[in-house]
Amino acid sequence: MSSTTTPESHVIAEVRGRVGCLTLNRPKALNALSLEMVRSLTQALQAWRDDDTVLAVVVRGVGKEAPFGTFCAGGDIRFFHKAALAGDAALEAFFTEEYALNHLVHTYPKPYIALMDGIVMGGGMGISQGASLRIVTERSKMAMPETAIGLFPDVGGGYFLSRCAGRLGEYLALTGRMLQGREAISAGLADGFIDSGRLPGLWASLERTPFENGASVERWCASHLSTTAAPAPWNATELERIFGLPGMPQIMAALDTTDSDWARDTATKLRQRSPLMLHVVLEQIRRARGMGLADDLRMERDMVYRCFHLRPGAASETVEGIRALAVDKDHAPKWSPARIEDVSAAEVAAFFDSPWSADAHPLKHLG
Repeated sequence: MSSTTTPESHVIAEVRGRVGCLTLNRPKALNALSLEMVRSLTQALQAWRDDDTVLAVVVRGVGKEAPFGTFCAGGDIRFFHKAALAGDAALEAFFTEEYALNHLVHTYPKPYIALMDGIVMGGGMGISQGASLRIVTERSKMAMPETAIGLFPDVGGGYFLSRCAGRLGEYLALTGRMLQGREAISAGLADGFIDSGRLPGLWASLERTPFENGASVERWCASHLSTTAAPAPWNATELERIFGLPGMPQIMAALDTTDSDWARDTATKLRQRSPLMLHVVLEQIRRARGMGLADDLRMERDMVYRCFHLRPGAASETVEGIRALAVDKDHAPKWSPARIEDVSAAEVAAFFDSPWSADAHPLKHLG
């Protein structure tokens, strides 16, 4: 068994038998992705892609007390906040390289198996939704909660959420609703379920099982899974009717006039989110539905640039959202505009205006 680590060992890349095994090893930060971690993951995947002795890749996250329990809570938002205020160029590099990594995962030519135990949010979804086998447990907590910090579901979120059935993508993207493991199967965001207590045994078996090829690694992992989904914890008819409406004002009006606990809870949650980014996210999901992966990631790279540069520094909606949640922790973001009804079409359109020409785009190389 060979292994390599980053200087701080936040990513452990090792070959066990004929399987490339990736471990996110930053448990105190819930395995939040740093630029160095993105680079380590990319380097390992590129090396194994061209190594005939490696048949497949499996990725997991280490928890605070055990070798599983937390997959990845997303990107390091405190770094985003600090870098945006300082004008640090590493912020731009992070998103360019993270989105390129997301594309690599989705297009990887060998089986890529994600053990999505515990928290799987934001950037954690970005390195797992492109997997050929997405495995959840009873501890899985999956979400794209970016509207709560004045951001949008990036890392390919437009692509994979818009592929959910009906208008479920709009609902999950706007609300950031968290899904349990078997709920994620019903939403089309996971492929199979395993009890978390069986994960160490499955991981250990990767080294000692004499696999013939990559497909046999995937079949072996799949043989341990249940594919039984949990019933959706929302009224599908109401969801389709409301989240198919043309804009955020109409969606909110429909929620306000629907007499159900789900509609009331959803309306309350949406009113806590950034009004501006709710409008932007609705447009994102609907544009992405007609896009391929590479074009979606290029669009999201444009959008995230605008998140930090349309209003630079502390004036950024994203910087303010992160401040309220993770820096000052007052949970009282000062959104601008403050109301869903006050967002203009021009403010939304600005997020989709690319700052780069096609031949200068930082993700122009994505196929």
